[in-house]
Amino acid sequence: MTAIDFSATLAFVPKETKPGLLFVLLHGEAAGPEQLFPLADALKKAFPHAMLILPPAADEQRLDELVAFVRQVQRHYELSGEQTALAGFSQGARMALEASRRHAGLAGRVLAFSGLYAEAPDALPEATMIHLFHGAGDRLLPLHEMEAMMGHLGTIHADATIDVASQVGHEMHPALIEQAIVRLQTCVPLRSWQAAYGELEDRSQQSETDSDADPAQPPTLH
Repeated sequence: MTAIDFSATLAFVPKETKPGLLFVLLHGEAAGPEQLFPLADALKKAFPHAMLILPPAADEQRLDELVAFVRQVQRHYELSGEQTALAGFSQGARMALEASRRHAGLAGRVLAFSGLYAEAPDALPEATMIHLFHGAGDRLLPLHEMEAMMGHLGTIHADATIDVASQVGHEMHPALIEQAIVRLQTCVPLRSWQAAYGELEDRSQQSETDSDADPAQPPTLH
């Protein structure tokens, strides 16, 4: 088994500013990076300060090589896992999902088009938000398998969403690409909601404590 030739990686880097985001796009089996050009174009338009890289094909046996390469790019451009998103179609989606599952902190988001985990995970990193995109007419990966996985992700309290396009098969359909951009621009990670909710609870409890205080005694300033 030969190593992945990362010298063949396509990269799009902002010319006038330091990249603020990193998108790693992984194509499907028996395809090339051009399969993800429509997604790359949409991402560049929505996030002009982002860097995009499209590595050559990789399978699960070479997952560690892919992860090491992503880490190298992150270090070089001083980008964190929170600033990184992995996206993939079919086998590329599975690679993105498995990489984020096995390497906590590698990516803050995963965009998985028509792909699933190699097996149902027992747990997922809290710092990673998963977005699944699927065609209702996909014959290679039936919708009921996606729905079952989504149900399982709910039982392990994973931070995940799913979007299904009707009359769409196993393909990178424009409707799913458009929805991926919407998810990236509008979805707040569950951990952020939990932190905000916890802060509100703390404030509420503090307000109740303050209301029980003797009104004749002014609050102490520290």
